[in-house]
Amino acid sequence: MQTKLTVIELGTLIAGPFASRICAEFGADVVKVESPDGGDPLRKWRKLYEGTSLWWFVQARNKKSLTLNLKHPDGLAVLKKLLSEADILIENFRP
Repeated sequence: MQTKLTVIELGTLIAGPFASRICAEFGADVVKVESPDGGDPLRKWRKLYEGTSLWWFVQARNKKSLTLNLKHPDGLAVLKKLLSEADILIENFRP
């Protein structure tokens, strides 16, 4: 019996979303966590189609998306709950 991996992605722009997209393409359940102040900057990066980046359509496919304010205790509590049930965390925050 096969079980699906659960991946939590806290990545932005290219590196994190690319890595989790590969996981999603191979069947993992990927939950992308975005900030409430506009989400992943990739949504507005480069060439737009009806207000959304073409890159976004590629990198976000096969993923679920969730908005959390990680600067608020309630947002952190939700993230900790997600992480307690996840197999993989992918993040690429700026240093």
